[in-house]
Amino acid sequence: MRTETVLDAIEMARWSRGRHHEDLRCHSDAGSQFTSIRYGERLAEIGATPSIGTVSDSYDNALAETVNGYYKTELVRGPARPGPWKTVEDLELATLGWVHWHNTQRLHGYLSDVPPAEFEQTFYAGQTTTDQLV
Repeated sequence: MRTETVLDAIEMARWSRGRHHEDLRCHSDAGSQFTSIRYGERLAEIGATPSIGTVSDSYDNALAETVNGYYKTELVRGPARPGPWKTVEDLELATLGWVHWHNTQRLHGYLSDVPPAEFEQTFYAGQTTTDQLV
């Protein structure tokens, strides 16, 4: 995936959560797009911290690989595809839509069959805002 596409996906996620994200970690493999200067600059602009997995460690990247598999199966090579993608831009726009759908509507078994956005909302609603004494 091109650096611009990855940055667009980061932007899409950011829009739903505000402007600055000190607790955000952007995990990736050691691909060239993830080590580019522009990628690092954009993460710094929104306060996110890059996280690159260890080389040759399949456990470190398992979740990312699973999501990549869903993406390829459901969108890129999905049974509903009428044919090959005509342009890179078509695929990039479809990717942005798929990411939004994946996070806001797709049911995830490991999240009790709710979308990640709903799971996250429920999780944070249960957090206390005051420090608890031990």
